[in-house]
Amino acid sequence: MYDNVFYRDLKKVYPVAEKAKGIYIYDVDGKRYIDGSGGACVVNIGHGVEEIIKAMTKQAKKVSFVHGSHFTTKALMKFAEMISTITPAKDLNRTYFVSGGSEAVETSLKLATQYWHELGYEQKFKVISRWGSYHGASMGALALGGHTSRRKHFQPLIMHTPHIFPCYCYRCPFGKHQKSCDLECAESLERTIKYEGPESISAFIAEPIVGATAGAVVPRDGYWQRIREICDHYNILLIDDEVMVGVGRTGKNFALEHWGVIPDIIVTAKGLSGGYTPVGAVIVKQKIHDIIREKSGQFVHGYTFSQNPVSMAVGAEVLKYIKENKLVERVAKLESYFFKKLNELRNIDFVGDVRGKGLFAGIEFVRNKKTKETFNPMIKFSKKVADEAFRNGLITYPGSGGVDGVRGDHLLICPPYIIKEDEIDEMVDILKKAIRKVAKIV
Repeated sequence: MYDNVFYRDLKKVYPVAEKAKGIYIYDVDGKRYIDGSGGACVVNIGHGVEEIIKAMTKQAKKVSFVHGSHFTTKALMKFAEMISTITPAKDLNRTYFVSGGSEAVETSLKLATQYWHELGYEQKFKVISRWGSYHGASMGALALGGHTSRRKHFQPLIMHTPHIFPCYCYRCPFGKHQKSCDLECAESLERTIKYEGPESISAFIAEPIVGATAGAVVPRDGYWQRIREICDHYNILLIDDEVMVGVGRTGKNFALEHWGVIPDIIVTAKGLSGGYTPVGAVIVKQKIHDIIREKSGQFVHGYTFSQNPVSMAVGAEVLKYIKENKLVERVAKLESYFFKKLNELRNIDFVGDVRGKGLFAGIEFVRNKKTKETFNPMIKFSKKVADEAFRNGLITYPGSGGVDGVRGDHLLICPPYIIKEDEIDEMVDILKKAIRKVAKIV
């Protein structure tokens, strides 16, 4: 079969996916794969859920597309209402819909800037982010990201944005221990605000738990509380990037809830639609919505497929399915078993750390456990492990560059919320064999 597709990896031969059900994907040759990473941390309710497919078809028969500048729809209003019931605060209740995470991040930047401009703060335009982060592939989102290999080809096109140190306890940039540090990583935000000038800062954006670039890096308690204090003190909006961990992935509707912190803006995508359709969302506080409505009355922004009726119906049905089947609670309950099994990997040479929350885990690989020495990036250790696991029927999410943008290897494991204990056992067994085999070769 002649293939006209421009693939992401031009040297890779991809198996052809034929069908998927539950936590499994099957290729045209009948081989079964455990979707141990939910694709890219997207598939949360599992593949092939009939209720979602019916909702999709039902809406398509009614109206499949109207432009957001012409109409609203019942599906749109229902989805927005449902989202408002799962946010961590009653006033986080206005949602602007887009088609994915990168679009959501871009939208949040423009919203924050316009909000301040509407209030008369024309000089507020800078958004601070962290090194070791990922916020999307579009140029604005890429500028905020802190991952060297993702940025290097496009550096001349990327605007300068201020970055601060990551909250990376396994490799503390300040050489401190988690239980005795003074939250220097959080304090670096205040230092950067002062250097840049508080009057020029619009917002601070960060992932509550770092995902793709460093592998489920969880901050110590107190970090997010201090970040919120700093933002409030300097009149800066806090943007919570929940694209990867939102909608139940960590055992809470949104991961920032683990620390009792309320952001001003939440961006989310991926699990918001369970992979059944492209959807992203920007959830803002009522005050932000109201200021723009009262001043200019128009958000100067839009995408063609924002608020797509079919996508709205699918998203609403996914949230309904999660609620009715108590899947967020299930994630919280499964967490202890999930990490009990994954922590068995610590007995293997080259596994330096296992971390995360809920059904969101990172496995960091090191050449030397004592010194935490990394592998030569040319080895591509994490990719080799992921490839070996894939050959044995397990899909994972490999990453590199988490240490300094170039060095570092990790895997993300984020299976569907419906995974069972025996399936976790099988997944970890495949991982063990894959890591040991690659370790022997290396």
